[in-house]
Amino acid sequence: MKKYNVAVVGASGAVGEELFRVLEEVDFPIDNLLPLASANSAGNTIEFGDKVYHIEELTESVFDGRGIDIAFFSAGGSISEKYAQYAVDAGAVVIDNTSHFRMIDRVPLVVPEVNPEDIELWEDTGIIANPNCSTIQMVQLLKPLHDLYGIKRVDVSTYQAVSGAGKAGMEELVQQMQDFFAFKLDETKVEAFAHQIALNVIPHIDVPQENGYTKEEMKMVNETAKIMGTDFALSATCVRVPVLRSHSESITIQFENDVNVSVEKCREVLSNFENVTVIDDMSKNEYPMPITATDTDETYVGRIRKDLFSDNILHIWGVADQVRVGAATNAVRIAQKWIKLEENI
Repeated sequence: MKKYNVAVVGASGAVGEELFRVLEEVDFPIDNLLPLASANSAGNTIEFGDKVYHIEELTESVFDGRGIDIAFFSAGGSISEKYAQYAVDAGAVVIDNTSHFRMIDRVPLVVPEVNPEDIELWEDTGIIANPNCSTIQMVQLLKPLHDLYGIKRVDVSTYQAVSGAGKAGMEELVQQMQDFFAFKLDETKVEAFAHQIALNVIPHIDVPQENGYTKEEMKMVNETAKIMGTDFALSATCVRVPVLRSHSESITIQFENDVNVSVEKCREVLSNFENVTVIDDMSKNEYPMPITATDTDETYVGRIRKDLFSDNILHIWGVADQVRVGAATNAVRIAQKWIKLEENI
């Protein structure tokens, strides 16, 4: 089996660390590995397989002559904007985990279970974009249902874990909970989020937009349309909750007017969809939760029920580990599909 030279930009970050875990777990065909990060992290080491690698500083010339085939970028949009083209110019396909390239027309935005055919478009720019974490897990559930009935409208509320804000978000929640039990919550630091996150929920993720939505909410709207190639209506409300890891979503789906929803058919197509697991038995207290999804590569769905008043409306509850399914695992799955495409040419 052919092996590939792989670079990981953002090697010391949360997604970068998860990328190494996923690459190792799936036995990705790596020949040489190049971990890259800022000057602050350069010189630190990572363990991968049975080897120890030194993290190198990301520079404009670091890809030159290294024969990198695949470069994963997970270090923030400004870093991708500045350095991704250097990797492309050196011969690599860039799989970008940031928001920078997602809505550029010529850059494919890919969830492999939903639109793998778009990977073929990578040669136009040399870049494949990884969608927003909340979008990824949602479209994995929408795709089989859209194929079944035809979606007319989606309304989604997210319950997003603090790790979506990186290590700083997780550390802030832990510190605030420690302060709570020490009766010092009134002295706690609020830095990662607009308000205290411990014992609270914050209906505000990313920058507010002029239309009253946030940038995170508009990402879900715009990215879903690009990935699924559809124009059905979608509205999102994104909420930060005091959970360390894994995002949850309450999704209401309105199908075409002549549809009479069958919960059994919906459950069947979801059960048969790639990398989706149905957990749905209220009588046994069985439904997806963040602790269900954390450290897994599945998107879980439950609470599948028909609307009380409209035959063409379905309500579902979805949960996935946003660091893996919503970032690292999706990126690795893109790379695996890209390899199959290249080897079949």
